[in-house]
Amino acid sequence: MLYVLYCEDDPKVSKQIRSEHKEAHLAYLDQHKSLIVLGGAMLDDDGETRLGSTLILNVKTRAEAEAFSAGEPFRCAGLYARVRITRMRRAQWRPELAPTSVEGN
Repeated sequence: MLYVLYCEDDPKVSKQIRSEHKEAHLAYLDQHKSLIVLGGAMLDDDGETRLGSTLILNVKTRAEAEAFSAGEPFRCAGLYARVRITRMRRAQWRPELAPTSVEGN
């Protein structure tokens, strides 16, 4: 089952927590890469200001999605003002239309 994790940063602490916990966050994502279908930072229209993170997980239960989120280092450190976890159904799937770079080009 697919679950979307929509994580909105708390702007008061975003820069500090992201800086202090980036390595742990990346290691956690690597440790759980078999679950992650797609993930990335949500950005303001300026293309630089981070607003949060979105992840799409392929897990068997909501409990697994919640456990993944609860153990994520940024969340544990208090980065997010709000986290929503929503089950989704895959309909359109066109990975060939995805940008070829992290910048979206």
